[in-house]
Amino acid sequence: MMVLYSGTTCPYSHRCRFVLFEKGMDFEIRDVDVFAKPEDIALMNPYNDVPILVERDLILYESNIINEYIDERFPHPQLMPGDPLARARVRLFLLNFEKELFAYVNVLENRAGGPKPADKLLEKARNQIRDRLTQLAPIFLKNKFMLGDDFSMLDVAIAPLLWRLDYYGIDMSKNAAPLLKYAERIFSRPAFIEALTPSEKVMRR
Repeated sequence: MMVLYSGTTCPYSHRCRFVLFEKGMDFEIRDVDVFAKPEDIALMNPYNDVPILVERDLILYESNIINEYIDERFPHPQLMPGDPLARARVRLFLLNFEKELFAYVNVLENRAGGPKPADKLLEKARNQIRDRLTQLAPIFLKNKFMLGDDFSMLDVAIAPLLWRLDYYGIDMSKNAAPLLKYAERIFSRPAFIEALTPSEKVMRR
């Protein structure tokens, strides 16, 4: 059985929980206190972070790598495109999300573990996320999900950020209305609701 070591408020762990519930398979989730991690986390992941997926002798870390493995291992419902070209494009989008959105999420989460970022840095991070998400909004005037009608790994990757907008203090403008409607479509998915921890449920007003 797969075991996911998961932070109860970690957006990256949230992605992996979401995929596991979408697949409807047997797995175990072990909650990890990200502020007081047990020693075995550093033994499994040299970066001493969650999520970590363990299956027999296999140990994986980094949410996108974990999720692609789960998708290939349990292909129904398929979350990555079957076509190599489309799959490569999705991977580029995922990289774009990490560099242009989640790099700033890391600032807001203070994942470096050092001194708390200054208010100016936090405000810059909020503005960068808001502006980049607003640029994505027009996609959802015609698309139900990122890739059209099909729910995919791109939707999984961005969902934890959309859930945390209030929590991070990011106010979206009226121009982002299509994006916020898209977010509600994701939030209504049974797998998304099941994947939420009690700590995540209270993040959103």
